[in-house]
Amino acid sequence: MDIPPPPAHASEPSRLDAPVWTTPAGEIRGWTDRGVARATGIPYAKAGRHERPRPVTTLRRPFEATRWSPSCPQVPIKQPSVILPPTLQPQPVSEHCQNLSITLPIDASPSDRLPVMVWIHGGSYTTGAGDISIFDPYPLVMEQRVVVVSVTYRLGMFGYLGAEAWRPANLGLLDQVEALAWVHRNIASFGGDPGNVTLFGQSAGGDSVAHLMIAEGTRGLFQRAIIASAPFGLTLERAAMSAAMAEEASGIDEDSSADEIVAAQAHVEAAARPFGLRAAMPFGVQYGFDPLPAEGERDEAWSDVAHDVDVLVGWTAREVALFTDEVPALRRAGTVPGLGRGVREAAVRSLTEVVYGRGARAFGRRHHRAGGHGYQYVLDWGPPRNPYRAAHTIDLPLLFGDEDAWRGSAILAGSTWRDVDVAGRTVRGIWGDLARTGRLAPRRRPGLITVAALAA
Repeated sequence: MDIPPPPAHASEPSRLDAPVWTTPAGEIRGWTDRGVARATGIPYAKAGRHERPRPVTTLRRPFEATRWSPSCPQVPIKQPSVILPPTLQPQPVSEHCQNLSITLPIDASPSDRLPVMVWIHGGSYTTGAGDISIFDPYPLVMEQRVVVVSVTYRLGMFGYLGAEAWRPANLGLLDQVEALAWVHRNIASFGGDPGNVTLFGQSAGGDSVAHLMIAEGTRGLFQRAIIASAPFGLTLERAAMSAAMAEEASGIDEDSSADEIVAAQAHVEAAARPFGLRAAMPFGVQYGFDPLPAEGERDEAWSDVAHDVDVLVGWTAREVALFTDEVPALRRAGTVPGLGRGVREAAVRSLTEVVYGRGARAFGRRHHRAGGHGYQYVLDWGPPRNPYRAAHTIDLPLLFGDEDAWRGSAILAGSTWRDVDVAGRTVRGIWGDLARTGRLAPRRRPGLITVAALAA
């Protein structure tokens, strides 16, 4: 059996009693790890460069699902990173990154019909992968007894730079649609309930989840959506910026290597700078291109599906505290003599509302007015004296990974792992409750989280 070396966030995979699942796609052989079963690196679609994804409906038999999904080629994150620990388990990299991984209770059987949670990772549509160590769903699976599917998809120049005349737009989103279709066809064989699927994502992943609600071909593929820290304030009126980026990229030789295309990304992103705050996330979904409606039709489209999808939408209390060194206005605010700290904090709260809170509230109000059911939350947890307290991404260690995966992350400095785990059990419980039933009890935990039913 071809077992990979153990990653940093998993124990030695068991070579004995490897689980085998018989699925519509074929026989899949996985591995076990600390009380969970895993089937990793399963291809759900295939595509050449700049091609729409084509579904993978049949796997070679048996398929050895024992390697992590490769990540899309991407610009390395500059270190030190406040989000990520100083070292991460290296991932294989491939343009053919349309793979998913499944983590489930080790004793799950096809008759269990467990809730299914499909994770769409964030990273500004330019970085990340479904299987990096800080996204390990092991705690969710063990505590909440759910099946978690982690999706890897095309990013940046490969997935979110399109001009229909010469390359399709929204290729990364189209990848996600194919992943959902694969889950719908096959997840029952792993003990998951295809009629009880919750999408959940954070940042660009949360934005993806919101847009998958209105993407062509997704109706009936999921019943619930958790939209965390979606930058709704950056998603409108982007057409001119996207066109400028596509024009800048048009001179890139189509035969360039993946490394050359990644190296050219900075020049393409530079074309977005004249477009103001939107340039903070230059890559992203494009309205009016498959599978999305025109921008002017998106609100109506979200209203049309409100009855079909229960939602939990929210943000962290100090989202943009993560970006204080990257936003000139925030840097300047911190230098005001005698007032720097207070002015900076006011700027953090104000920009958090502009980029995250305002759009999330509007999303929730529209969903409620259209007859949809759901909840809004604000997460306010973090080490008390940490400058990144309750900042963007603070929800990630509360959902995923373990102490080893997050060791050295600046956003957790000043807390013990016990602190993280205690807060995480509450957050994981809320996410798990929504996945099971679509219903939550409103709650207010000062210094941690507030959850309330959506209202007009």
